[in-house]
Amino acid sequence: MILYPAIDLKDGQAVRLVHGDMEQTTVFNDDPAAQAQAFVDAGCEWLHLVDLNGAFAGEPVNAAPVEAILKACDVPAQLGGGIRNMATIASWIEKGLARVILGTVAVENPDLVREAAREFPGKIAVGIDARNGRVATKGWATETDVLVTDLARSFEDAGVAAIIYTDINRDGAMQGPNIQATADLARAVSIPVIASGGVSSLADLIALRDCGVALNGAISGRALYDGAIDLAQALAAIKS
Repeated sequence: MILYPAIDLKDGQAVRLVHGDMEQTTVFNDDPAAQAQAFVDAGCEWLHLVDLNGAFAGEPVNAAPVEAILKACDVPAQLGGGIRNMATIASWIEKGLARVILGTVAVENPDLVREAAREFPGKIAVGIDARNGRVATKGWATETDVLVTDLARSFEDAGVAAIIYTDINRDGAMQGPNIQATADLARAVSIPVIASGGVSSLADLIALRDCGVALNGAISGRALYDGAIDLAQALAAIKS
């Protein structure tokens, strides 16, 4: 299982939100590239990047810090937030991004996900963000009636590399991940699932690793910044 350190970008800074609320922002680093390099120096194998402003704007906003991270760090990175057309997808992949995460557009224009997955094999992930089992879009501001499992299953034959499942109610709250919902989703589809939201301790990571179904990985943000999870220790533990 891969541990993906999260760098959420707002106004050019590395921040964390609580429950996805842009008004509940904690700034952790004014230099996202330096933060990313610190994670790499601690041994991480991937980076998880989110353009928070972009998720609301519907287009990339924090391109400069993302590009700085890609230039500074020699591990693959995945990015979500404001990526809603093929031109943007192609541009990011050309700039060295290993994986593009499509969230809102996966609900509103699923054909784009399929087209992108065909055009860029292994480089397209679907981000499914949910409250109470139903998908939320546009930076979590818009709730839909779409069920998580229904959306995930609709991409079974699309060739997407992963599904990143975020329980919004757990995100940034340090209350632990929704292990049951994550495991249920992983059992429902053959696509690799990455857990996100609420991963706040080494015990949470071990519980996800041992949830009864193989997960591709887990994303953690605030716990790494706060020191609740020691990255090097966690990387060693989940491999044991």
